[in-house]
Amino acid sequence: MLPRRILPSLLLGVTAGAAALSAFPLEASAADRITLDRWTTDSQWRTGTHSGTTVAGGALKFSRGTSTTTYTDPHTGTRRSYDVATWTGPLKSPGVTKELIASWDAWTAAGTWVEVRVQGVTTGGVTSKWYVMGRWASGDGTSDIRRTSVDGQGDRHATVATDTLVTADRIAFKSYRVQVRLMRLRGTTGRLEARSLHVMTSAIPDRTSITTSAPTGKAVRTLGVPTYSQQLHVGHSPRYGGGGEAWCSPTSVAMVLDYHKLGPSSSTTAWVGSGHTNPQVDHAARGAYDHTYKGTGNWPMSTAYAGTRGADAFATRLHSLREAETFIAAGLPLVASVSFRSADMAGAGYSTAGHLLVVVGFTSKGDVVVNDPASHLKASNSQVRVTYRRSQFEKAWLLGSGGLVYVIAPRGRALPSSPGNW
Repeated sequence: MLPRRILPSLLLGVTAGAAALSAFPLEASAADRITLDRWTTDSQWRTGTHSGTTVAGGALKFSRGTSTTTYTDPHTGTRRSYDVATWTGPLKSPGVTKELIASWDAWTAAGTWVEVRVQGVTTGGVTSKWYVMGRWASGDGTSDIRRTSVDGQGDRHATVATDTLVTADRIAFKSYRVQVRLMRLRGTTGRLEARSLHVMTSAIPDRTSITTSAPTGKAVRTLGVPTYSQQLHVGHSPRYGGGGEAWCSPTSVAMVLDYHKLGPSSSTTAWVGSGHTNPQVDHAARGAYDHTYKGTGNWPMSTAYAGTRGADAFATRLHSLREAETFIAAGLPLVASVSFRSADMAGAGYSTAGHLLVVVGFTSKGDVVVNDPASHLKASNSQVRVTYRRSQFEKAWLLGSGGLVYVIAPRGRALPSSPGNW
């Protein structure tokens, strides 16, 4: 199994890695099963069961409340009542599943929010409870909840490690359902819709080594992604994680959004204050901050923030760098999650138990060109672009996160042909 989700960190001379949540024996033929289900069109949303929701323009919309609930925000203490509309997806059977990540793109007016839940069916035919994958509001005003993951959900079937559902030792799911609950303050009429939903399921066995993939030779290019250093933001916005080593994810997302010309305007980032380099990084941190995780590295909340900027974005896993090359060939950079010891990544200059960076290209030898926001631990945008050896990077990526990436593209842009995992 993959490491427990922990706060990103960059350290000198510290061994990366974390204890596994569980172990499950998988046959070699079942290795690296990764699938992605999506709901992004009217016809896809109509496959589910609706209770107070409607579908139009490719989005799931709040039509009327069919139940009510009271929610006390654990981060503000505010208690409010909401009308609830619910969409429940069809039973999906992707095969043996040990981990699941749900990503969403939702627009929530003031006083509205979205809760995404998942229920599994074990290989023994037992149906689990519903697990909350996230509570999301695109805003953070006085009438909004504080966006959050939910701790303490573990039982004999599974747990949720911040943003990833992980089944228990010797348990696997064969099927799942996903549910979207749209919440609106009682007596109000604010706009509320889910514009997309993606669910990645995977079963990846324990490994201590990998075989480096052979380059395709079809992505020998470097995309013009701007270079931003997270080190320039040390001490910024303590309420959103404090910048520096904690902001690898928002820095990476900000780079990709600006590459696609989807970054926020100067008026939007004016709250950051004058004299701040690349304030769009601070804005991304604010837009993705998870108040339970106490950080900005929640994978689906990071892609959900990208969705508020007009991107189609979701988290998934890739099997190898050969699949990453198809995105670079198509002009689409990827945000990748890695972990490694300094001695195992030549040129990095730090160790990390969890870090996000941007894959922007490949050399003729197949080595990986990245925008690494850690920037050799130096506060300089000029230190961000670096080339890592293919063998070292692929190991740090596949063993560290199972090949986790954020796919971020302008809304409506076609993605490369997929084998089923994007």
